[in-house]
Amino acid sequence: MDKTPETGTTHFGFRDVPVAEKKKLVGQVFSSVAQQYDLMNDLMSLGIHRLWKRYFVGTSGVKRGDRVLDLAGGTGDIAALLHERVGDTGSVVLGDINAAMLGVGRDRLTDRGLVRGLEYVQLNAEALPFPDASFDLVTIAFGLRNVTEKANALKEMHRVLKVGGRALVLEFSQVKPEWFRPVYDFHSFKVLPRLGKLFANDADSYQYLAESIRKHPPQDELKAMMAAAGFGRTDYRNLSAGIVAIHSGYKL
Repeated sequence: MDKTPETGTTHFGFRDVPVAEKKKLVGQVFSSVAQQYDLMNDLMSLGIHRLWKRYFVGTSGVKRGDRVLDLAGGTGDIAALLHERVGDTGSVVLGDINAAMLGVGRDRLTDRGLVRGLEYVQLNAEALPFPDASFDLVTIAFGLRNVTEKANALKEMHRVLKVGGRALVLEFSQVKPEWFRPVYDFHSFKVLPRLGKLFANDADSYQYLAESIRKHPPQDELKAMMAAAGFGRTDYRNLSAGIVAIHSGYKL
């Protein structure tokens, strides 16, 4: 569960914090790493995140003319890939709760000449500022684990989808081979914070990000959460032995 109702606490990495404080703490992390976010992803995934993202969008089913919402859009990697596919007749809304991340994404895509068909909205995934049935596809990549109330965010994703629309979640998940878990843990908790200190002078943020992965619901639990939020035909696909998983659901 995202929080403990009796105490009004939720997890921030491995720490329990008041629910009201988590958004601020997560905001501080991403404001700190905004300029180094792509480097952070390279360090966390050894560069493989770029392939995961291409596969994520390539198998999304998005087509020309679609209207797409990319939540926790960060520096714009997913939005740029989606923009290629929706074409001039479609549109992509890049949404993020963090102004620093949103600014980096907007500047980066603008510098690439991507202007038409892109919108930028600072928003909270738990209370989306869009009418019902606004989008053909809603995506969130490496962002759901940082949301305080994940169930609320999933319900909002379902609400803003058109009937027949699809939600896709790309997120770090539970590594499947038992033998690989100690290796993965060593990289996450010993190597990653040191690399964060060396390259970004920020070991604490990288420590939180490693911890947040372990607190995120594993594959079957997240699939059940999507079904509880109203999605049908829920499914997931593991990539790289379950280091990440793509979860999918439709609004039927």
